[in-house]
Amino acid sequence: MSASKFLDVLKNEGLTVVQVGDWRTHNRNHKGPWGPVHGVMIHHTVTKGTAATVRICRDGYAALPGPLCHGVIAKDGRVHLVGYGRANHAGSGDDDVLRAVIAEKALPADNESNTDGNRYFYGFECENLGDGKDPWPAVQLEAIEKAAAAICRYHGWSAPSVIGHLEWQPGKVDPRGFTMASMRTRIRDRLK
Repeated sequence: MSASKFLDVLKNEGLTVVQVGDWRTHNRNHKGPWGPVHGVMIHHTVTKGTAATVRICRDGYAALPGPLCHGVIAKDGRVHLVGYGRANHAGSGDDDVLRAVIAEKALPADNESNTDGNRYFYGFECENLGDGKDPWPAVQLEAIEKAAAAICRYHGWSAPSVIGHLEWQPGKVDPRGFTMASMRTRIRDRLK
């Protein structure tokens, strides 16, 4: 889908969207292909404060240039679009997990890092310290549900096309504080 269509599908799902700078053309496409896309990946940021979180996710840092996702889902439920195209969010992950996402089957354990996830997944970074104690406001969880469902609806995918970073790459723990099983149930119910 085009960047304009991406914006439209998020808004059509009832989300409040904030467009950040040149997000439509801000990407890492010069580092490799983006697509075909097969799913949506959810992360937590390990940051506090929306402005700082959005800035980091847009610009990245010395070791990992931005954008670090396509959208930042803030605690207030707003989705800040920071990039479109290839983004540094998924990293390398398990090819068996990718096959399961494509087939919309139960996920196997992620025990390898042999596949470029930045190519295949939309990514949403969600503002949270990721310590298991920082709360996930209801409005933020609803925005995660809506954003993932909007993309699934556009592509004709179902809830198994939405995964957490912890299900993709061994050693990752995000998102911490809610389960991806519970989020997929919410997405499934929204798509009915």
